[in-house]
This record gives sequence, C-alpha cells and structure tokens, in this order.
Amino acid sequence: MSDTTTLENASDADLAVLDDTVVESTPVGPTSDQVSLSQFIDEFGDGLLSQVKSQNPAVFDPELEKQGDVYQRRQTFMEALKRKPFQAQADAVQAVVKLLVDHNHPSAVINAEMGTGKTMMAICAAALLQQTHPRTIVISPPHLVYKWRREILETVPGAKVWILNGPDTLRKLLMLRKAIGLKTIQPEFFILGRVRMRMGFHWRAAFMTRRTLFDGQALEVAACPDCMRPITREDGDGHPMPVSAALANAILSDKRLKCQHCGSALWTLIRSGRAIESMHDLVLGALKQMPTIGEKTAQRLLNAFGEDMLGAMLGDNVYEFLNLMDENGDLVFSDRQASRMERSLANFEFSIGEGGYQPTEFIKRYFPRGYFGLLVVDEGHEYKNEGSAQGQAMGVLASQCQKTVLLTGTLMGGYADDLFHLLWRLNPGAMIEDGFKPSKSGSMANATMGFLREHGVLKDIYKESSDSSHRTAKGKALTVRTSKAPGFGPVGIMRYVLPCTVFLKLKDIGQKVLPPYEERFVDVAMTPAQQAAYDTMSRSLIKTLKQALALKDSSLLGVVMNVLLAWPDCCFRPEVVRHPRTKTLLYSQAAVFADGEVTPKEAHLLQLCKDEKALGRRVLAYTVYSGTRDTTSRLKVLLEAHGLKVAVLRASVDAAKREDWVADQVERGIDVLICNPELVKTGLDLLEFPTIAFMQSGYNVYTVQQAARRSWRIGQKQEVKVYFLGYAGSSQMECLKLMAKKIAVSQSTSGDMPDSGLDVLNDSGDSLEVALAKKLLAEA
Repeated sequence: MSDTTTLENASDADLAVLDDTVVESTPVGPTSDQVSLSQFIDEFGDGLLSQVKSQNPAVFDPELEKQGDVYQRRQTFMEALKRKPFQAQADAVQAVVKLLVDHNHPSAVINAEMGTGKTMMAICAAALLQQTHPRTIVISPPHLVYKWRREILETVPGAKVWILNGPDTLRKLLMLRKAIGLKTIQPEFFILGRVRMRMGFHWRAAFMTRRTLFDGQALEVAACPDCMRPITREDGDGHPMPVSAALANAILSDKRLKCQHCGSALWTLIRSGRAIESMHDLVLGALKQMPTIGEKTAQRLLNAFGEDMLGAMLGDNVYEFLNLMDENGDLVFSDRQASRMERSLANFEFSIGEGGYQPTEFIKRYFPRGYFGLLVVDEGHEYKNEGSAQGQAMGVLASQCQKTVLLTGTLMGGYADDLFHLLWRLNPGAMIEDGFKPSKSGSMANATMGFLREHGVLKDIYKESSDSSHRTAKGKALTVRTSKAPGFGPVGIMRYVLPCTVFLKLKDIGQKVLPPYEERFVDVAMTPAQQAAYDTMSRSLIKTLKQALALKDSSLLGVVMNVLLAWPDCCFRPEVVRHPRTKTLLYSQAAVFADGEVTPKEAHLLQLCKDEKALGRRVLAYTVYSGTRDTTSRLKVLLEAHGLKVAVLRASVDAAKREDWVADQVERGIDVLICNPELVKTGLDLLEFPTIAFMQSGYNVYTVQQAARRSWRIGQKQEVKVYFLGYAGSSQMECLKLMAKKIAVSQSTSGDMPDSGLDVLNDSGDSLEVALAKKLLAEA
C-alpha cells in the first residue's frame, strides 16, 4: 500500500481503469480542471456517501430493525435484566447477536471506546445467546476475573458463575466433565484468567517400593501403586527397576509413563512451589489473608469452628463467613471488620483440589467441540502476537467454541500484522479463502508477509556502499532491507474489519452520560544548561552509534535511544553510558539538577497539580520510569514538599487488589496518584482523577490510549483533561510524533478519524483516503 499513485508509476491495471473513465469538463482557464479536495467533497460528497452505503450495506441498522419482531423480542429480553443497557449499548448487542445468529458468522468484534461498557455489552449478548448457545467462557485479565463475576451476577437473573482461575481449576473442570449431557436452563458463565489459561501443570513420579526376588537376590524395586507389580526397564530386558536407579537417573521423572501391566499412570499432579499442606494449614493461611485477621484470631476461629466448617464456607466463596456467630448468638466480626472483609472476599478464592493442568488443553481433549457456546475475549488486542502462549491458547478455545466475541478499545497498534493473527484465530476460514494459510511445515511467516504486502505498509531500505573487493574496477554494493511501517489499507478495513465489527464511541451513548473530554500537548522548554548538555550528549552518542552501525553492530541502538529518551527526565542523576557487551564507557554526564531543584517538566506538573487542587480535582500522573530510573519517588517528595498529598502505585500491589488500593488512597484524601500507565491500563475505573498528565508516553499505543481514558467513563461527572508533556528539542518529540502516527492508524480501524491531542504532531500529512474519510464523516 502506498500513500499516493502517480501516472509515472501507475501500473497497467491503473492505466486501464483510467482509459475506461470518461471525464467531461469545460475548460475555462489554464487551471479549470483542478479542484481542491474540499471543493470536490462539497460538490460530490453526498453522492459518494450514498454510493458507499449502497455497495456496503450495514448488517444492522437500528432505524430499519426497530419494527421487526426479532428486534423487539431481544429488546424486551434485555429490559428484563437486572441492569438495563443504554440504548446505544443495546443496539450494539443487537448487531452482534444478529451477525452471530441470523448471519451465522463465527465471530464478532466489539471495538468500543474505553469506558463505553464493553463488559456490560458482552454479558447482554451472552445472555441473549444462552438459549441457542448455552455456556459462556470469558477470558479475562487476571485482575478483572472477580469484576466480571460481580457484573454478571448483578446483570443476569439466576446466573451461575464458575471461576476457573485458581489452583483447583482442574477439579472444577472434572466436575463439569461429569455433567456432560445434563441439560440446564440456568445461564452458566465460566471466567478464566488469561494467565491461568496458558499455564501447564506440574507433576512428579508416582510409584511404591517393594522387596522382590530376582535372580535369587532380594531387591528394593519400584512398583506400580495400583497392581503392585515391579516396573520393568524400558530397554526390554525385563529386569525390574531398582529404586536407586529410578531416583538417581530420574527415569520415572523424565516422562509421564504408564504401567506396562495394568496401564495405570506412574505420575501424579502436584502443586508447584510448595509442599502438600494439611487442611488445617490451608484454612489457617486463607484466614490470615483476610484484613483484620492475624495469627491469633485465625487460630481462635479454627479452634471454635473447625477447619472443615470454615473451609467449606471459604471454598464456596459465600458471605456466610461474615455472619459467623459464637455460642451466645453474637456476631464474631464487627460491622467495620465485615465491611473490609466483604471487599476482600469479592477477590478471594479458597481452593483445595488437584494440581494445575492447562485448562485450554483439558477443554480441547475432554470436552466435545461446541460444548461451550460462546467465547468472550476481553482485552482482545492482547492476543495479537503469533508465538505468545496466551494467543495460542485463545486460538484453541476459539476453535472449541461455537461463537467468539472479542472486546477491545484498540483493535490494532498501527501495523497491519497486529490484526493478522487475531483474524486468523477468529475466522481462519476467511483467511484461508484469501490465500493466507500456513506453509507445509506449519509456519505462518509467508502468510504474514503476504498480508503485510497486500494490506499494510512495507518500506524497502536501500543501502549502497563501495565494495573494496573489486581490484580492477570500481564497484558498488547494494543491499536491500524490508521493514514494516504504520499503516493499514482501506481494502483491508473493508474486507476484514467492517464486516464483523461493531463500533461504539462514548459520544454515541448520548443521554448526557459523559462530560467533555480534552487532550492537550504541552511543549516544555529545557533550561539552557539542560539543553546544552543534551545536545552534546546527543551528538556524541549518535556519532558513536553511526560508527557501530557502519561495522554492522546494532547492539548500541537500544542503549542510545533509551538514554536520549530518558535523560531529559532523569537529569537529576549522573548518567553513565556503557557498551552493553564490552562495558566500555561511551559517555558520562554529570547531574544537571540537584536533589531539591525542580526540572521544567516537574515544575509544570507541580503547577498543574496546584491549580487542579484549587478546583477540587485530583490528578493522575503517569511516568514510565518506575524501575531502574525511578522518578516516582522524586515526584512524590517534590509534590509533598508543596503541600500535596501523594500516593505511588507500584507493581508490588497485586493486580487483583489495585482497585481496592486506589479506593483506600482516595479515602485517605490524596491529591495526586503517581504510577506507571502499564499498571492501570485495563479494567480500573479511576473516576476520582479527572485530570491526567503523561510525563512520558512510551511507544505502546494500546497503553497510551487505554491509560488516557481511565477516568472518562460512564459515571464521570467532571470534565476530563489529558496532558502530554514533552521536552522540546529532544528525542521525546520524535517519540510523540511516532505515537501520533500509530494512533492515527489505530483510530482508522476503530470507526473514527484521528482527533487526538498528539495529532498536532503528525506532520506526515493526510493521505487522500484519510482526508476523504474525514470530510465524509464530518458530513455524515
């Protein structure tokens, strides 16, 4: 795909099309046959738009569907749910169900903006499909498993929810397998954490020892625990396996073997990382996880009620534990204790079962295909990589379920191959039909490259250099390297995205649900000393990098880029740059700012936080340097020194507990929350922070778009402002420009044209397709 096609480089097919096209015009002047794009759209836009609609009719048009019986029946069903969707959400659900059921399409994508209620829409769609496609599996980020459970129970009457995210996932799957064939009218949902989904199992050899006579000698041999007959060696000589040999050579632990006599397994599942615990120890450990319960209280509860009773309560994840009464009929826990433990129990699962086993593998092997009707994939863009374990596991589940619904707010990150593997897992038939299929060896490399060539953007980079090997003539060596670039062609969007995707924007929900949203880019100037030091560092490191690249050494590329991006924000500490392999000193830069001295970007953040506090608004500050180059502690000290209450969310806070952690900090009265955007990019509703400031953006378009909308969600009452801070004259500007381009491509596959605060930096200019689409959408 190229941005423009000129007559000089047009193909024969392009010229043939032009030959068949008759253009009548009345020349008035030398430039009368030239019109601007805006003028062309103003004159012919209506006709173009109607032609597009006639050639590509929508699967679902609410204005045309409202009078139909099917629409009314499905609408009535959704209105009978405990929680009723907004009309725009209900229409999106209707479109998904019509595509999956009426058109019998294998998959659908809900590409909805962050905060539009994708979870709610997926639950409504699953409830509508329960009669024809019973049993819904939900793949969820691990920290959102219990949020899904809570929202399902709050929405679907009589729903039964199975959590497949603990060590006893295998036990629950075995229970389900025993129930195959039994019919039920109760809606069933199975929520599987994506980390648990891809995890394999741990096992150890299982055998007994016994004494036996062999060749007149009494030997200690390994024997089958079922038939108790000696285990013979695999070499076929019939000799029994001595226990010492089995242990020394780990023969039985090398493979999962079966008894040669009775076929019983000579291995057993184990729990990884810990020894087998007694019931007493398991319950004791579970009790001590609860807030307000320590060692002494846990022991007292065990002595009073016993491990069996407490284990049964915790194992079912029920709330009768909160209402425990002593022998006098008094409640054991106070209201305050019960309130805190209730919030903890919503994210708690006590399990006493078999060891782990990869759930996707178990479902593939031991459940009939189609037993689970619908697969809902939350944060679907996380499964785009070809070789990732979770992506492959998601593909396995999609092949075993009848229908698939993928939820995402950022369908692609700017490159065409972001979509390829997702499309392959959602609808492999369509990809094979178009010729994108694996090779005989099973490799997808050629298919991926073919998809990129046809629908994406590839750059051919030519490098010409003098060849010293020529002795008698001057010669030039020409090398060509192909790399991908941001972009996805309109043909690909029409072929693969539009036919199966429902788009929903927050502004489409209407009903005055959401306040205004604004993104701003802030160009921060460095101090003269800071700018001078950066320029000197940049020249030196880039010169060194070019010398290394000339010698075909690319190991410095990442080091130099990371230093140039990070140093303007971390110039309060000395910077020492060394070669990653030889450890040779490449550059040394002393600190420009002292510990108590404020950098320009920090000064801007400080003023922003003060201004917002004066308006009664909290600020969420993102910084990507929270590890080795930790800037969070410095920001916390700086802001607190000026009278602001600050909290820092770190990765050490368990993902499942971050929502509660943030709630506790808000109750404490903080003014600013500082964190890495990766920690809150999915699932968390940070409505209490209507102002967001990106100290840095990073390169991940998914993270930026998700993190920027953390507080602009249903339920927000205040205007949301998002600031992107960047140092002028630094590599940060190039980073933000690239991010703007990737966001532009990402939004083009989300049913929208770019209108981001970073879009002001997208100096590549609109292609004809983008300009045309913007004008058409503005007039639609």
